[in-house]
Amino acid sequence: MVIAYHLIWTAYGWWLPNDPRGSGSEAVYIDVIAELGELHYGRKKVQPAGRIVREFYENAAGVLQHPLLKFDEAARQEIGNAFAEVIAAERYTCYACAIIPDHVHILIRKHKHQSEEMIERLKDASRSRLCLTGHRPEGHPTWTGGIGWKVFLDHPDEIRRTIPYIEKNPLPLKLSVQSWPFVKLYDGWPLHPGHSPNSPYAQAFRQSRKNYP
Repeated sequence: MVIAYHLIWTAYGWWLPNDPRGSGSEAVYIDVIAELGELHYGRKKVQPAGRIVREFYENAAGVLQHPLLKFDEAARQEIGNAFAEVIAAERYTCYACAIIPDHVHILIRKHKHQSEEMIERLKDASRSRLCLTGHRPEGHPTWTGGIGWKVFLDHPDEIRRTIPYIEKNPLPLKLSVQSWPFVKLYDGWPLHPGHSPNSPYAQAFRQSRKNYP
């Protein structure tokens, strides 16, 4: 029973199918990219050194159709502004968000939209805003194609563990922890104070013998 989604996607070119860390791709369709390295489906248990990843993308920059670009502070703010508009318009409930130079982490409560639709709406709005504000030239892809990664969370404890992971994501890059106005303090939903013990969620938690307060 999914109660929230941890959604991750990358800027254009920053997680290729044959990334040395592994990927969710089962094939590399462009020969010049295939020549960069071997394909490994799934994230590798033992991650390569940062030097190896940097060398891979230095080589990739020479064969990609468009330049490899990262989001500076101003661009990250515009992405956050676009996310705020989508979250308000669609009435998403967001519990954590980190927008860093080459990818995004965001944690959103279960909604009528599936995770794939959430990602596409957020990507489309931020792409348009970056072009409108001059942070990306028209014709340059903003995000990597596909739907990114989705982690399904099925208990409040998983949400509580994921929130600090997302919040700390900028720190290795010497960026500050981010504070976005659209992020709400997690209240334990759907086992929040005052919840009905007869709600479908509460019943399901009891039946699954997961940690029910």
